[in-house]
Amino acid sequence: MSPAGALRLAAPPFQQGWQTAGGVIPLDDPVVMGILNLTPDSFSDGGELAGVDDALRRGDRMLGAGAGILDVGGESTRPGASEVPIDEEIRRVVPVIEALVRELGAVVSIDTRKSAVAKAALEAGAVIVNDVSGGAFDPAIRGVVARAGAGYVIMHMRGTPETMRAHAGYGDIGSEVRDELLEAAERAIEAGVRREAIVLDPGIGFAKDARGSLTLLARLELLALEGFPLLVGLSRKSFLGEVLGVPAGERVTGSAVAAALARERGAHLFRVHDVEPTVQALAVVEALARAGEA
Repeated sequence: MSPAGALRLAAPPFQQGWQTAGGVIPLDDPVVMGILNLTPDSFSDGGELAGVDDALRRGDRMLGAGAGILDVGGESTRPGASEVPIDEEIRRVVPVIEALVRELGAVVSIDTRKSAVAKAALEAGAVIVNDVSGGAFDPAIRGVVARAGAGYVIMHMRGTPETMRAHAGYGDIGSEVRDELLEAAERAIEAGVRREAIVLDPGIGFAKDARGSLTLLARLELLALEGFPLLVGLSRKSFLGEVLGVPAGERVTGSAVAAALARERGAHLFRVHDVEPTVQALAVVEALARAGEA
């Protein structure tokens, strides 16, 4: 039996809900996570949100279009991006999180790799930590998540946003990403994070070139067999630009198609800029699945 086959047999049954600090998020149906970047330099939408009022308006539109979670970030993690000081990152995200929870009753995730930012965001009302480093950048973040009982997205990345382009070489990208994510999940559990709180993200575009990103998407079932819910961030990514030959703002259709294909391959959560087309694409996938079952 192959190593992959052995892992399939050993994997626990898939959990039907995601445990967060705010309760359990059901995962029977796909969940869309709307992106709210409070950064001047994000690759696609940097500088579009000037403050709390802009974020509230966009968050309200996203929720109205079908988003289940709003993911707030104060530091760009595009390739080559520089690190933002902790105090500045907190200044950007905390007032917005407080307003989203207070005014919209939103389920909020904080997109950060820093324990101090995660702690401030959770105290402001966030219930999920979305960590692009999977705990590698600041291992103390695992303890912050555990103590808060928060949901924890463990994303795969090698290096940092500044260096990750140099780490895009793989022998077998599907197996290597799977194994490295499972190791990160084990470290989180050892730090006190509940297994039911963990979601895995293969990190499309992070230390992966276009071919690697496509291969990873095609082999997403390798991760889906491990019993953890899967989140994918495909929205407007550069691999779509190479396939389509269009700039980031014109990759909406390609992003929705990629989300639909990821759902067919076992993904449960979808981090996107464009909520409505993604929700529609996923609705078609779900309708087809129900028709096939009938």
